[in-house]
Amino acid sequence: MKLAGIWPDESALGEFAAALARAVTSPLAIALSGPLGAGKTSFARALLRALGHSGPVRSPTYTLVEQYPLETGLVWHLDLYRLGSAEEADWLGLHDFDSNGDWLLVEWPQRAQGHLPAVDLKLELDYAEPGRRYQLTALSGRGTAALKALAPR
Repeated sequence: MKLAGIWPDESALGEFAAALARAVTSPLAIALSGPLGAGKTSFARALLRALGHSGPVRSPTYTLVEQYPLETGLVWHLDLYRLGSAEEADWLGLHDFDSNGDWLLVEWPQRAQGHLPAVDLKLELDYAEPGRRYQLTALSGRGTAALKALAPR
């Protein structure tokens, strides 16, 4: 199942992230793909806010991993742009990731192919000036349930 469209501005992206947070009943692992500046980190920030995080949201560009504790579990935010090889992802501590209690947001997931937990949704972003084009693809039962809850009736 897929959802696609255009967000005309960053507030529409934020509204979509909030709708996703409201629609799901369990945490998701989401792969965020697209060119530099397409909105991957903006989406992660908006989703974190919608999930209840009120503090600062740092881009993990240099740290590679940022974690945000929530009442319901942990959000792992990864930016793998600077990985030298896919195997380097094995050193990010993901053996502690709990797919039943934690969210996973992975920017540049293709850089660690074969070394990441299973993904529920793939969000592909691209430029559609002044907004952003998006395509959200379900890759699991959880992902399909989330997209069904989001789909226009």
